[in-house]
Amino acid sequence: MKNNPDRKFIMHKTQFSPVAFLAGFAVCLLAAPSFAGDFHAGVSGKGRAGTLTTESSSSGCPQNADGTFCWMSPDIGEAWASGYTGSGVSVTVVDDFTGEMEELGDLGHGPQWRQHGQWIAQAAGMVAPGAKIIELDYSEPVPLTLEDGLNVINLSYALEEPVSGYQLEQSIVDAARAGAAVFTKGAGNESVAVGTPTEGNIDFLALELTGTQSTIFVGALEHNGTPENKAKLASYSNYAGSDSEVQNHFLTVGVDSDKIGLSGTSVAAPVVAGYAAIVGSKFTSATPTQITNQLLDTARTDTLVNYDPAIYGRGEPSLSRALAPVSIR
Repeated sequence: MKNNPDRKFIMHKTQFSPVAFLAGFAVCLLAAPSFAGDFHAGVSGKGRAGTLTTESSSSGCPQNADGTFCWMSPDIGEAWASGYTGSGVSVTVVDDFTGEMEELGDLGHGPQWRQHGQWIAQAAGMVAPGAKIIELDYSEPVPLTLEDGLNVINLSYALEEPVSGYQLEQSIVDAARAGAAVFTKGAGNESVAVGTPTEGNIDFLALELTGTQSTIFVGALEHNGTPENKAKLASYSNYAGSDSEVQNHFLTVGVDSDKIGLSGTSVAAPVVAGYAAIVGSKFTSATPTQITNQLLDTARTDTLVNYDPAIYGRGEPSLSRALAPVSIR
């Protein structure tokens, strides 16, 4: 079965704010395309656009002493210091790597123009630097291939047509139903409950993944929360809603847009993918479902403003809690 070249995707992102991010590059920013919400992409043709990098070597998101960056939870540095970096785990980022659209952002290496998929893969690889990062363009008419060992599959996009018409997405859903990998799925940026139709469109990929045992839907917080500085859901982020199957598999992580120039649940999902890889690098014999449940069961709610499972699902993932036990079941 071949993928339809006119398939309709939504990449779960919102665009940067020229005022809050890199004011010195205002002319460049104002000349760039601006998106109020999701980017609707019809895939036609292939070919990778070049990456454009600004001439500045400075970063609005400097590196911390422990090797982490401004947008990361302190738990990440603690995990690295304990030797857990995602080694032995494969993270496959299914996304747009061949489109012509690029976005300006800065995850800590200075301002760069990069394709959507490149940003997502970079975020996952920065969280879990020991993991094997695999890029798979979602326009490829091929089934998902799993590597030896634990696999994590990141999906920072939506599919507006039935999954059955697409070989790649059908294989993703089949693998999720079998619990063959950990799947991290961007919740979406329409400020609605996951799976709710908006403007006549529906995310069929989210619908098919609902209820699968090793899928985590990921929403975006305004920043990483702490008990002293609680976080709330970003205004654009989709939320868990009333469906208990979504609530029980929903996590939220901080996306500090003012610092990195990128926003959206697209950016949140690969952070959780990296967390899954880190947890998998400690519990090397655990199944994808066990890794998924460990992240869900150890999530915090005391770091969130007015915690409500219909908004935040299970809460904000805590690497320190997830890594604490000697073994998991």
